Amino acid sequence: MKMHSDFHMAQGGSETSYINNSRLQRKALFETKPVLEKALREVSATVLPGNLVASDLLGCASGENTLIFLSEVINATRGLPLELQLFLNDLPGNDFNHIFQSLEQFKKSIAEDHNEGTLPPFYVAGLPGSYYTRLFPCRSVHLFHSSYSLHWLSRLPDGLEGNEGNIYITKTTPLYVVKRYQDQFRKDFMQFLQLRNEELVFGGQMVLTFSGRKDDNVYHGNLNYLNELLAQSLWSLVDKGLVEKDKVNSFNLPLYGASVNEVKEVIKQSRLFDINQIKLFDSNWDPYDDLDDDVVQDNIRSGVNIARCVQAVMETLLASHFGESVLDALFNEYACKVTEHLKWHKPKHSVIVLSLQKR
Repeated sequence: MKMHSDFHMAQGGSETSYINNSRLQRKALFETKPVLEKALREVSATVLPGNLVASDLLGCASGENTLIFLSEVINATRGLPLELQLFLNDLPGNDFNHIFQSLEQFKKSIAEDHNEGTLPPFYVAGLPGSYYTRLFPCRSVHLFHSSYSLHWLSRLPDGLEGNEGNIYITKTTPLYVVKRYQDQFRKDFMQFLQLRNEELVFGGQMVLTFSGRKDDNVYHGNLNYLNELLAQSLWSLVDKGLVEKDKVNSFNLPLYGASVNEVKEVIKQSRLFDINQIKLFDSNWDPYDDLDDDVVQDNIRSGVNIARCVQAVMETLLASHFGESVLDALFNEYACKVTEHLKWHKPKHSVIVLSLQKR
């Protein structure tokens, strides 16, 4: 699969679509709302009166989370003498039409929620393309926002031979394979920073949210465990004769959950941005479990919720390698394995929130 042109979230309105399984990403938006509001206040103050350009990078997908981002930008700037130009960016395979069809109702709803005349004029445009390439003219954007995207690599690292049996990093992954993942993340994140630095105005800001890990030990991370269960599910299908062994051995995921220190180090090396804020928060694997405790109330229901959430994100990657015909069996198996895992653990995602300002 070519990440730049073929990767996208599961489309449509089925039980396993991204539209119906993006609550995890929505919770992250609400968690980072104060950080985004602060950045908006600060960049707005530098352009008053005038035109503020903001972009949601590789995160607009096709669900209502995009509209939440638009609402937050508009609400944070209401009453100010500003015009807003809002760009929604994602890879070309994204279902942009669903977003555009939602905009008219969104405009009506947000107008009803505010007094007439208090909303700034705003203009929304789609922008297909990879954020690992240039997307805007030099010094033209005031604010970039990206949610649950930067853990995806631009490509699968070379030289992953020797990771047979795994699809990501586990305790049996050779150290040289780990280094390939780390090098690819550093290269991609550095490129991202350099590109956005060229596109941002002086003092422009970015608010970025993405999956990471608490521990500096690369073998310890909830992305590791989540994907190890997926690998086990694939091997179950091999045992049943539904998937070829060589297919599993040749499959690896193009993502990386970095530590906070790894992220800081790349930013420091770039010498392009100051860190306004960086923090880590936990989010339950089950996006419908909002309780801050260590007890899984219904491990079967949670197992299904988690499996659907993962399928909505990874379906196209898996289908391109293994074929669409195995997806139902794979995620039924995965739901069972996650359910069993939840009998003993209540795992949480580690999510990095990062606010940067261009030097």
